[in-house]
Amino acid sequence: MDMIGFRIKPEMKLGVAVSATQIEGGDRNNSWYDWYRKGKIKDNSSPERANRHYELFREDTDLLKETLIQTYRFGIEWSRIEPKPGEFRQDVLNRYREEISLLTEAGILPLLTLHHFTNPLWFEEMGGFENPDSVPIFLRFTEKVVSSFGDLVSEYITVNEPNVYSVGGFFFGNWPPGKKSFRSVLKVYRHLTECHVKAYELIHNIRKNKGYHDTKVGFAHHMRVFEPKIPNNPLHRLYANCSEYLFQDVICKAFMTGVCEFPLKKPKDIKPGKYYDFIGLNYYSRSTVSRFGDGVKGNVPVNDLGWEIYPQGILECAKKLYNQYSAPVYITENGTCDNEDKFRSRFIYEHLKVLCESNLPVHRYYHWCFLDNFEWLEGESARFGIVHVDFETQKRTVKKSGYFYREIIRNGGVSEEMARECLNEEYKINDPKEKIIGGAWS
Repeated sequence: MDMIGFRIKPEMKLGVAVSATQIEGGDRNNSWYDWYRKGKIKDNSSPERANRHYELFREDTDLLKETLIQTYRFGIEWSRIEPKPGEFRQDVLNRYREEISLLTEAGILPLLTLHHFTNPLWFEEMGGFENPDSVPIFLRFTEKVVSSFGDLVSEYITVNEPNVYSVGGFFFGNWPPGKKSFRSVLKVYRHLTECHVKAYELIHNIRKNKGYHDTKVGFAHHMRVFEPKIPNNPLHRLYANCSEYLFQDVICKAFMTGVCEFPLKKPKDIKPGKYYDFIGLNYYSRSTVSRFGDGVKGNVPVNDLGWEIYPQGILECAKKLYNQYSAPVYITENGTCDNEDKFRSRFIYEHLKVLCESNLPVHRYYHWCFLDNFEWLEGESARFGIVHVDFETQKRTVKKSGYFYREIIRNGGVSEEMARECLNEEYKINDPKEKIIGGAWS
């Protein structure tokens, strides 16, 4: 190993991550299409278009093979599978089964996400996860999916970023359903905890009864470093500590162990236990805070959305989780908005390097994301992919960073020559003064 090159850990698989609503297109029966219809997307683009992946999945699977992707984290659209309460479409299940079969035939290990922010409209209209009836409904959906794909898929994410979903939709109100109530956040936290714990047990039981003993279940936890703007300012430290505790620590402990600490109320029939087979970490940035919200300190590297680029933070977050829960670490998302692909290779290099030079058991790294897609509130204006998409023509083109990532996989690491080339890429530098970029931590 040289000083700037590094080797990928022997047990580590490299992949990419996507979500159904952000790439599939063609569905109007979900909460985020409704959010678009209400004029809430910044560039007025619609998830109905996205990447048309629902039609073009064969082409996209070929692209996954071309870029040598080893493992693929993807989601399924609940509103397609269950368009009305209790009505499941077999043709949609067959379509997803065909896609999963193509992945496994190509030697790409699937990691399936059950819930990634989006609800069927009928579920959203009944209050979504704020409604206690959401728990048996989600478990009904989980049972259908795992019974349909359990012979092909051994690894599952129950819920993606329950904290971002809850805080964005029920506290800041800039995500669907647009509420602003801390009490609602706590209800959603409690019901999602019950959904995860029971889904964890259900998935294991379904696959065990079919003779499978390699099941792995977890959730994808959005985590960041919270740093006080002025370290010796007691108020800033208080905001940083409270943000970290309320936004990520409480919900993580509840999901992982079934233990609900103040202010989260424990579901009645949930017992303390171990409800994870791996640690799933989504990491993007560091927040510099002087209040509740999201701030970025001055004179630091930032991406095109103004988020700080802080590679050391991925290790800080992973270490904290590993010290608490001691399990294989999956980096279930890590990426950056770089619309012209000017610094993404460097971003990938720097984040992978700190992970691979650590003594943590990092078994997976999923780059967010595979294709430029519909990026929630940002619509089509924020590009995170290693594959460029012309949204008008749907033409896919592998970016320079996509080829860089492919070479890391091919070579099992980064050579000194590769490292020097990507380190020539320059990050943008934030203004000298701290900025508050507000909204949900996402």
